[in-house]
Amino acid sequence: MVADKERELIIGEISGVFGVRGWVKVFSYTQPRENILLYDPWVIMHSAQAETRKVLGGHVQGKGIVASLEGVVDRDQAHALQGTKIAIRREQLSPAADDEYYWADLIGLSVETLSGESLGIVASLFETGAHDVMVVEGERQRLIPFVQPDIVKHVDIHAGLLVVAWEKDY
Repeated sequence: MVADKERELIIGEISGVFGVRGWVKVFSYTQPRENILLYDPWVIMHSAQAETRKVLGGHVQGKGIVASLEGVVDRDQAHALQGTKIAIRREQLSPAADDEYYWADLIGLSVETLSGESLGIVASLFETGAHDVMVVEGERQRLIPFVQPDIVKHVDIHAGLLVVAWEKDY
């Protein structure tokens, strides 16, 4: 998910409170989930504002992640953050390899067939276990597997284009 494609990427959300000393439960969008703790600071996205918080500590707790954030010292302060999104600044990411892409870079790309017919725009992606799937919104919604080089033939982030071996009537 993208907060501002040029600046911030959503990497998780605060899903609850852990204990009485201000720790929060975190639902991580990273793979593996504990990688969310490698990013510091976090940008906490409230509905109308964003605030930067240093990550003081964190660890895997059961099936989730818990974290301690700067300035959050009691249960009430932690509870006030529940439901907020966690973002990082784009520059906190390491550069992707030539044949790798961050999902955030694919969202918004135009999708065309090998013959140049437009299928729409990449609206989102999701995992199925076997492979990632692009949700392409055009005259209708299409679910296209992100499988290189069989289906996804060419990705040009700078040109805003993704070419697929897919037909309009699929």
